[in-house]
Amino acid sequence: MIERIQKGLIAHLIGGEKAIIIYGARQVGKSTLLHDLFGKLDRVLWLNGDDIDVQHLFDNISSTRLKALIGQNKYVVIDEAQRIPSIGLRLKLITDQIEGVQVIVTGSSSFQLAKGVQESLTGRKREFLLFPLTYEEMVNHTNLLDEHRMIPHRMVFGYYPEVVTSPGQEREVLHELANSYLYKDVLTLDQIGKSEKIVKLLQVLAYQIGDQVSYHELGQLIGLDPKTIEKYIQILEKNFIIFRLGSFSRNMRNELKMSRKIYFWDLGIRNAVIANFQQVENRMDSGALWENFVIAERLKYLNIHHPFTNSWFWRTQQQKEIDYLEERDGVLQATELKWNEKKANVKVPESFAKAYPQAHFQVITPERVDDFLLSD
Repeated sequence: MIERIQKGLIAHLIGGEKAIIIYGARQVGKSTLLHDLFGKLDRVLWLNGDDIDVQHLFDNISSTRLKALIGQNKYVVIDEAQRIPSIGLRLKLITDQIEGVQVIVTGSSSFQLAKGVQESLTGRKREFLLFPLTYEEMVNHTNLLDEHRMIPHRMVFGYYPEVVTSPGQEREVLHELANSYLYKDVLTLDQIGKSEKIVKLLQVLAYQIGDQVSYHELGQLIGLDPKTIEKYIQILEKNFIIFRLGSFSRNMRNELKMSRKIYFWDLGIRNAVIANFQQVENRMDSGALWENFVIAERLKYLNIHHPFTNSWFWRTQQQKEIDYLEERDGVLQATELKWNEKKANVKVPESFAKAYPQAHFQVITPERVDDFLLSD
């Protein structure tokens, strides 16, 4: 079994008073992690929000019925809790009315689950985001040399646990993931009126990784108004399929201030969406794949180890650009990402250097990536 880094962080909270909320896309290993943590413990009540009878069980349930349901159990584990209507209020009932019981829930849609628990459990919960496997976890599972050699493979097939553990069957697994699980929550939301539109949107976004995204232009391509495009993108983001990177602007009038780029949390899913599993060395989009891979893995690392870190890209109206910026504790780090080692000899844009003289600048290529993905 591939050890998840969050396991140790969550284990320290078991037996405490705070509810544990674990977010993450379907099939990233949330249920496996729960069974790893609680499978050998006594007095655990296991519930699955995907089960219709469990959903009905919580309809208008009172604290008295909840106490009878939980009985002598010390832990209540609810998988895919976002499927249960008014789950936040139900969790609040358990936390408020039943002493000595700890609630642990997972959700593959922060759109549905977070809105239910934010107000209900304010100050009484700890939240974790579980990603597909990370570069760091795979280095820990094998070794640095082996995983570094696998980077081109990961840029095509990604890090979903079943993909990683099914060598030779990656295409079939990704096809199943993309068609059976990827849209399971997304397309059942009331906000989605036309499922074919959001599929088309994903395909267009897949071709635009690394580029600035215009909601107006996306709307023209797909046949939706910009507000609907933004709503759909927010839903895709809250279902952990994509993430947005905003533009950095502080000192210069010609800096882009409201621009954004969109990336995929997993490149296997991205490539499945456009049905392209060609080897990275032979692809026209290898530079964009490299940019997506490094930024996604860096954000995974920061989310686990340094969540109070800001991340952006930088660009001016004159097309001067830096792929990735981050700031933590007042230190600004600028990073340019180059798949081709021959293009690694680039300089920081003069306008950026003048505007932010204290910022550090680096170029990350495949030969230099390990420290960037595994250190502070």
